[in-house]
Amino acid sequence: MGTLVHRYRKTMKLVENIKKTIKDSSVLGFPGTHAAAVTLLLTGLGIFSIIPENAEAQRSVGELALPPAVVEAIDQQAENQSALAEIEPPARKVALTVKPGDNLSVLFKRAGLNDTAMMNFIAAADESEKLASIKPKHDLIFALDAQNAIQSLTYVKSRLNKYRYVLDDTTYRFENIVYTPDVKRASRSGMINSSLYIAGQNAGLDDALIMKLAEIFGWDIDFALDIRKGDSFRILYEEKFLDGEKLGNGAILSAEFVNQGESFRAVRYVHADGGAQYYTPDGKSMRKAFLRAPVDFRRISSNFNPRRLHPVTKTVRPHRGIDYAAKTGTPVWSSGDGRVVESGYTRYNGNYVIIQHGNNVKTKYLHLHKRKVKKGQRIRQKQIIGTVGATGLVTGPHLHYEFLLNGVHRNPRTIVQKLPKAESISTALKADFKKQTGPIIAQLIEETSTQLAFSDANSTTTSL
Repeated sequence: MGTLVHRYRKTMKLVENIKKTIKDSSVLGFPGTHAAAVTLLLTGLGIFSIIPENAEAQRSVGELALPPAVVEAIDQQAENQSALAEIEPPARKVALTVKPGDNLSVLFKRAGLNDTAMMNFIAAADESEKLASIKPKHDLIFALDAQNAIQSLTYVKSRLNKYRYVLDDTTYRFENIVYTPDVKRASRSGMINSSLYIAGQNAGLDDALIMKLAEIFGWDIDFALDIRKGDSFRILYEEKFLDGEKLGNGAILSAEFVNQGESFRAVRYVHADGGAQYYTPDGKSMRKAFLRAPVDFRRISSNFNPRRLHPVTKTVRPHRGIDYAAKTGTPVWSSGDGRVVESGYTRYNGNYVIIQHGNNVKTKYLHLHKRKVKKGQRIRQKQIIGTVGATGLVTGPHLHYEFLLNGVHRNPRTIVQKLPKAESISTALKADFKKQTGPIIAQLIEETSTQLAFSDANSTTTSL
């Protein structure tokens, strides 16, 4: 009798465990009617299993005639349990944002991994050297299994580009994932009441677009000296979107700036090699040998005046250049390509730099806070050569800029227009240039004409 009780309890415990599994069968997609049938069957089998072996009833399961629905339910349950057994435990993800001063070792430790794990990963990962380019604000996403082993590592460089290393047996397969944004065109226009920067902000342009606009026309307009109330601008540019979210702005496609009644127009042309440059609508390069100003546009303290009264000595002495007032530390760049012939300090000039451009042009930069170049160094146009300061005989921080042609001081505001320009569009490219840029210029004028007519330091935007 004791043996029967023991067998009964053991069998019913098994039945209860199976019933519990069936109760959770909603996760596995087990039909409720089938579950009920299986429950009754299992209970019957539990009782049947305790009948003595010499009883008349035959206990061979193979002789039981089970309903088709029950057989199907049992087979499905077994299949689902087998599938679940093959699923690995879900990976644990650790997302980290790179901070200033972080390196790969620091990031691995923040993810709970030691240097050994890092070195093993680097050794096993294809193109792992790309991780050396991590910078602040980039992201690293680790996928770790239950044993803290790396299943994958994703290096997010930007919303449009990420590197992924995925475990493939004993190595990590490298994937370069690049997303292509949706590019739309937009137009903006504005009227200047005080400065280009404020007018640009009022028009809804970000700092990068404002500075790019100034850069395009920087060979023709000195945005510190030449701007007047009533000047206007309009631009056609690209906006980039990913999944409906704006990522930022792209290139300026075409632009117009009206300065003191004179209109300047520029259009972007993409050459066959993929390089892009700005030209006038008739194909002349916007780039010239010298920029009109060697600093970001700011107010200036004095204009070109050979009879200027010196602010310190109070005597009339030639002021053969331009003073650009700006905060100490403001970057100063070379107005053209050349070579540094002097970089030093004097009591009068303070820190100064002199650059030779070709055989007949020199530019001078005086009263610098710091000099960033040395004598003999080759310099490219717009390369930073120093910062604005108040060294030497001065009353406040500013840059004194001089332009000498054949040893004679010339007005930087006017002389640059008489100097050579960069190469224009060749005759062979004229047809392609017109085909590519003509519609862009027409679109600029069409989309911004109404905006400019009603603009007064504010503007609207049109997505195209």
